[in-house]
Amino acid sequence: MTWLFDNFDVVLGYTKTHLYLSLVPLFVGLVIAIPVGTVIRNTRWVRRITLTVASIAFTLPSLALFVTIPAVVGLPVLDPLNVVIALTVYSTALLVRAVPEALDSVPFAVVDSAQAMGYSSLRRAVAVELPLALPVLIANIRVVAVTNISLVSVGSVIGIGGLGQLFTQGYQRDYPDQIFAGIISIVFLALVFDAALYLLGRRLTPWTRLSTGSSKKKARA
Repeated sequence: MTWLFDNFDVVLGYTKTHLYLSLVPLFVGLVIAIPVGTVIRNTRWVRRITLTVASIAFTLPSLALFVTIPAVVGLPVLDPLNVVIALTVYSTALLVRAVPEALDSVPFAVVDSAQAMGYSSLRRAVAVELPLALPVLIANIRVVAVTNISLVSVGSVIGIGGLGQLFTQGYQRDYPDQIFAGIISIVFLALVFDAALYLLGRRLTPWTRLSTGSSKKKARA
């Protein structure tokens, strides 16, 4: 802990890089997965193929992907974009599964009512289904965010920045305090973002709080 406080500026610099490498892929993954997941949801065979491809993509070893991407894309090995691209693949693979599952959680009666009111498929998805699917979707986004924060540290093995640098530097110097500082920093960062996304989800879905409150009142009665 002493090393962490004595070198707080260094840790803060690594944290900024870590956040960039973690959150940009999450955002890009959402931009890709939401429209794709919405489109494939009701076409069974397309959904099955897409989810199979996503499952295969997620099983690829992260370190192997970090090393392979520069040769495929033509980037320098130490370019941070390699980590961004790799984690975008993982984020999209997880989220493209989560979006249809979140949409499936919307009650059929609500979807049927929107359809009876003349909503087109696109309008129904945007105005009705996606907002009501937020509780399930945000729960999955929390998993992806924490996964990305963890996986960024693997990039330090090939020399790309982030809090994982504390592991490699501490190991090279045989200095356990620095390694321990890296572990604490990454766990703390993951917990902070998980809590922030949880609170964001609560803010965006006020009806879930109302239903919880009603259930508690009934239980007391």
